[in-house]
Amino acid sequence: MVNGWLTRRGKRLLAAGSALASLALAGPAHAAPYLATTEVVTGSLLLGVLSAAMISAVWMIRLRGRVEAEHRELRAHLSDARHTVSRLQALIGDKNRRIVMWDGLSGKPEFLGQLPPETGAPQADRDFLAFGRWLKPASASEIERAVEKLRSQAQSFDLVVETTREEVLEAQGRVSGGQAFVRFVALNNLRAEAAGLKLERDRLVAALTTLQGLLDQIDLPVWQRAADGSLAWVNEAYAEAVEAKDAAGAVTEGRELLPTIAREKIRATSTYDTPFRDKVSTVVHGNRSFFDVVDARSASGSAGIAVNVSDVEAVREELVRTLKSHAETLDHLATPVAIFDGDQRLQFYNQAFQTMWEIDTAFLESKPGNGELLDRLRAAAKLPEQLNWKQWKETALSVYRAIDTQTDLWHLPNGQTLRVFATARPQGGATWVFENLTEKVDLETRYNTLVQVQDETIDHLAEGVAVFSPDGRIRLSNPAFRALWGISEAEAKSGTHIRAIEQACAPSYDKPDGWKRFAHMITSFDDERPSCQGVLELRTGLILDFAVIPLSNAQTMLTFVNVTDSVRVSRALTEKNEALRKADALKNDFVQHVSYELRSPLTNIIGFADLLKTPTMGDLNDRQSEYVDHIATSSAVLLTIVNDILDLATVDAGIMELDYTEINLTDLIDDVSMQFADRLHDAQVTLEITAPDNLGTIVADQQRLKQILIKLLSNAANFAPPGSAIGFKCWREGSDLVFTVSDRGPGIPQDVLTTVFNRFESHGRHGGAGLGLSIVESFVSLHHGTVKIDSHEGRGTDVTVRIPSATMTSFAAAE
Repeated sequence: MVNGWLTRRGKRLLAAGSALASLALAGPAHAAPYLATTEVVTGSLLLGVLSAAMISAVWMIRLRGRVEAEHRELRAHLSDARHTVSRLQALIGDKNRRIVMWDGLSGKPEFLGQLPPETGAPQADRDFLAFGRWLKPASASEIERAVEKLRSQAQSFDLVVETTREEVLEAQGRVSGGQAFVRFVALNNLRAEAAGLKLERDRLVAALTTLQGLLDQIDLPVWQRAADGSLAWVNEAYAEAVEAKDAAGAVTEGRELLPTIAREKIRATSTYDTPFRDKVSTVVHGNRSFFDVVDARSASGSAGIAVNVSDVEAVREELVRTLKSHAETLDHLATPVAIFDGDQRLQFYNQAFQTMWEIDTAFLESKPGNGELLDRLRAAAKLPEQLNWKQWKETALSVYRAIDTQTDLWHLPNGQTLRVFATARPQGGATWVFENLTEKVDLETRYNTLVQVQDETIDHLAEGVAVFSPDGRIRLSNPAFRALWGISEAEAKSGTHIRAIEQACAPSYDKPDGWKRFAHMITSFDDERPSCQGVLELRTGLILDFAVIPLSNAQTMLTFVNVTDSVRVSRALTEKNEALRKADALKNDFVQHVSYELRSPLTNIIGFADLLKTPTMGDLNDRQSEYVDHIATSSAVLLTIVNDILDLATVDAGIMELDYTEINLTDLIDDVSMQFADRLHDAQVTLEITAPDNLGTIVADQQRLKQILIKLLSNAANFAPPGSAIGFKCWREGSDLVFTVSDRGPGIPQDVLTTVFNRFESHGRHGGAGLGLSIVESFVSLHHGTVKIDSHEGRGTDVTVRIPSATMTSFAAAE
């Protein structure tokens, strides 16, 4: 600005100098025309330059004076500003307030002033903003959140905070001129008191809110009433009980939980010192309920709470009913029972008690004392006589001071024996139970006599008997046991462990399958203790048939019978049977060999017979054709018999294997019926098949199953009279196939039924080899099935077969 002013002044000075020069040139031209032009111009320029220099000098002098005046004025303003700042810093920087300022979000804080040391505020700037070190946790978190919102969102605040030294500070946050500042002020007495009251009010409000929140979470109806008796506040349980939408709705609608009579009673009886306490009946959710109500009055109104005791009432009633039922149960017991209260007076007795002691009802209903009752029974000579009655009575009545149950035996003068149980009751008093042991003592006497008789009986048995307890110790043994094993009575005395018995018996028998096995079975912890039988052959030559028999009370009895003679006879019979078996095997081998030898020529005969019937061999007359047919038929029958014998021989040898496949039963029946049609025509009978539409499938050997069906149908055709029908009924039971072949023939006599499955037994009118039913039984057994014959003379025969379904596996025939 100064440079611009100087330029404008310089231009004006140059213009003035040019004008003066022009005047100078013009003047001499008129005054002295005789001057030369060059000299005039030179003089004018010099004069103009001099004039401009003089004017510039004057202007610079004036400008310098003006600048110096402005500098003096600026120094005065600066001095005044510094004085003002000093006064403001002195005003702010007292010891009752401190200001923290931030310039933007990233600016470092600046601090002004200090707080009194008694507040506990740090004096160092770096520690002041660590509010958690000198403010209470609630105040520290609150001021930190407020400062963050002040700096980030320019949100002002006014807070009252507490230091750890219980001092109260006022915190104000503001934003001005792009700067955020927080002022902490230590309050004077009046303001500190007001701030303390505000904190106290906040705490009370928070406590009230917490209390109301807690009351909203409990399931007990709680309410608060104003001075005029109207509802001022209720909790959620109250709102639910009165079926209101919420607690505010219950207050607005004035829904009452208690009936009018109960509220009037509360208003009339409740005082400031004595709150109302009583049980009130009301209806909640349509059900009658009982509440224990407590309502306390205050100057501003009242407050109450209701505890639902409906369940308690129900339990109390149930207890009354239980006690009554208990009394009725005790009254029907055969065991005498008497109950005395804490004052030792009779409160309850059952009919058995009165009957046993024969006491009149009037005396018992008078609730006599326990001691008085004992004296009356003694006077009636119903109690056992004692040498010191007083001491015995005191001992009996000490049950009222005892903790454990007292037990005693009373031998009454009438011959009865009682076991008396006296038990102190938790609520005071005692319960007396009298158990009649007379019959038990008599039974024990009879039992002991029986045991003695049994001991005598066991001692005279020819069998060796020994009884062991669960711990393996012998309880008793008879002389026969000791004689068989060659041990002495001392070695087998009661209480001897079985391992000692084993050592004593070792010279006669020491194999692991003997006494070690017995010891394991006797001392085993298995839930089920199975019996066991077997035979032992001792070194002495004796053969013993033993049995391990579990007894009651986890005891075990060992019995040993000398079967030496019978075993020797059995062995002789076994040897004879083995010889017979070998002879039978030899017979089977012979039959098998012959069958194989017959099969080859039979095949040739059948082949040549079929060849003779072919036209290429020439024509045969009628008689020749008939002979050829007889040859073919007889050869086929003979081949069937040979094949049956071979099948039986294969089964007996144990080498037959079943070819398991999945069989469609409907197709199988159709195939059998078609193949058997000619046989039915020859026998002049019909076949009636009864089977469901869908029999499904079964896993079995199709060829063998087909043979079973054909053999049974052939057998039925042999028995069925001409013109009759053979019944074939088939059905499923689970996965099993069950079928029955029946005929209305003459039937099989009962004495023959046991031999129908024997080989070479023929019972049909057409004779035969008698192998059909044997093959049926063998093939059914290979399929793990069953076959059953039901026949009555004159009514026919029914053969029922059950074939279970197997898995797709080959099974070898058992021997």
